[in-house]
Amino acid sequence: MGIVHSSIIDAPREEVFAWHGRPGALRRLIPPWQPMRAVEEASSPADGRAVLGLPGGLRWYAQHQPDEYDPPRRFVDQRVHGGWQTLPTAAAGPWRHEHEFSDAGNGRTRLTDTVHTPVPETLLRPTFAYRHRQLADDLAAHGRARAAGMAASVIAVTGASGMVGSALCAFLTTGGHRVIRLVRRDPAAPDERQWDPADPAPGALEGVDAVVHLAGAPIAGRFTDAHKAAVRDSRVGPTRRLAEAAARADDGPSVFVSASAIGYYGHDRPGEVLGEGAEAGSDFLAGVVRDWEDASGPAADAGLRTVQVRTGIVQSPLGGTLRLQRPLFAAGLGGPLGDGTQYLSWIDLDDLVDVYHRALHDAQLSGPVNAVAPHAVTAAEHAQTLARVLHRPALVPVPDLGPRLMLGAQGARELALADQHVAPEVLSVREHRFRRPHLEQCLRHQLGRDRGARLHAVT
Repeated sequence: MGIVHSSIIDAPREEVFAWHGRPGALRRLIPPWQPMRAVEEASSPADGRAVLGLPGGLRWYAQHQPDEYDPPRRFVDQRVHGGWQTLPTAAAGPWRHEHEFSDAGNGRTRLTDTVHTPVPETLLRPTFAYRHRQLADDLAAHGRARAAGMAASVIAVTGASGMVGSALCAFLTTGGHRVIRLVRRDPAAPDERQWDPADPAPGALEGVDAVVHLAGAPIAGRFTDAHKAAVRDSRVGPTRRLAEAAARADDGPSVFVSASAIGYYGHDRPGEVLGEGAEAGSDFLAGVVRDWEDASGPAADAGLRTVQVRTGIVQSPLGGTLRLQRPLFAAGLGGPLGDGTQYLSWIDLDDLVDVYHRALHDAQLSGPVNAVAPHAVTAAEHAQTLARVLHRPALVPVPDLGPRLMLGAQGARELALADQHVAPEVLSVREHRFRRPHLEQCLRHQLGRDRGARLHAVT
C-alpha cells in the first residue's frame, strides 16, 4: 500500500527544494482539518528531525535520512520512535516519505511525493493534494512579490501566535524573509523581542523593515461592558503606541500594516455594496474600528506607508465561525443563522495572508483595504455550500435566539446577524489575484474535500 502524488510546480527546482528547508515549511503543509500541529520543525532536510503534536499529548517524530539527502533532487524522512508518546502512532505501521524534485523544463519542477505505509491511500489523498496546492500557490505569491521589487526583509509581527499570525509568519519565512515576533513575555527564541503594549521599548523596532500589527483581544463573546472594554482597550491604545514607536525608531520600519475589520461599516447595511469609501457605521464595533484605524496615524504622519486591513469573516477550520460550524454541519445539524438573507463577506485564510503580503510590498497600497473575497454570499448560501461540501443537509436554521444566548443581544446584532456586502474595490483596481475567490473552492481546500485530487497507489 501507499501513494504517489506528482505535480508540476511553476518554479525552478532549486527554489522548490530550498523552500522545503526554510522555517515555516512544515506549518504551511499541515492541512488545517487534521488534528495535528508542528511542535518542532527539522533544522535541515538533510538530517534534522521534525516533531508533530497529536491529540492526547501524542507525538510523531519524522527523522530525515542523511544517506539519502541529494540536493536539489531528493530527501527522505522516516517515522521513528521516541518514548511512550510515539507508541500509539507506531500501531499504524511504518512510514517512509520520499520527496523527489526533477527539472520539468521552462523553469518548472516536477515534485513527486512517495509514501510507503499501510495507511489506506484514500485517507492520504486529500493531504497530498492540499500540500502540493499550498506549495504551488505560496511560491507563485512570492514570485509575484519579487517581480514587484520585494527583497528579503525583516518584518516584525504582533499577534504572531494567533490563527492569522501563525499562517502569515510561516508564509513569510518560507519566502526567505526574517520574521521578528513581538511577544509580551520574556523572549524565548532568537526571533522574538519583548513588546509591552502599554510602553513599547525604544529598540523593539530597530533594524526592522516593516511592521504587521495583528494583536487584539478576541471580538467573539458576550458583549458585556467588560468584554467591550477589552476589545477596545486591546486595540486602540496599543496600536497608537506601536505606531509612535515605529515613527521614532532609528533604522526603523518604512511600512506599518495594521489589522482592522469590516465591522467599520456597521452591522445593518442592507442593499448596499460597501467599498473602502463607504461611510462608517454608528454601532459599537464601527466606533472601535474607526478609532483603531485612526490610531495608526502617528506612523502615517512620520512618513511611513500605512495600511489598515479590513478583514471579513475568515474561513478556516482552525478558528472563527467555520471551526464552530463544522462539527454541527458534519452531524447534519447545520443551517443558516436567522432568516439567511443577510450578506456574509468572507475570505479564505490563505487569501488573507496574501493581502497582508501585498500590503508589505505594493507601494501603491495605503489606507484601508477590504480583505474580503470578490464574491460575497448570503448566510443561506454559505450554509448550503458548507453542507454540500460536507455531503450533509442544511435543514436546521438557527433562530436568532441561539446567537443572542451566546453573544447577548448586541453581540448577536453586530456579529452573528450582521448584514454587510463588502467589496474588495482597492484590490480589484490593483488587479489582485485571489487564490480562492469562490466560497466552494475555499471550503473544499480548507476542509480537504477537493474533487480534483488525483493520486496513485504505490506498486
